[in-house]
Amino acid sequence: MVTNYSPGDTVTMKKKHPCGSLAWTVDRIGADIGVVCQGCGRRILIPRYDLEKRTRSLQKKI
Repeated sequence: MVTNYSPGDTVTMKKKHPCGSLAWTVDRIGADIGVVCQGCGRRILIPRYDLEKRTRSLQKKI
């Protein structure tokens, strides 16, 4: 199943980031998806398949 991500969506991961936050904001779309940690501001690129596997929930931007 392919999840449609959009810039501005909030993703909740299954595991915590080292800063303690579970929430990430999508800021780039492509084969790799850019996400920004809402706790510390760290930006990473993660392959779409890995992001779908690690996601607990997705809140779409209104």
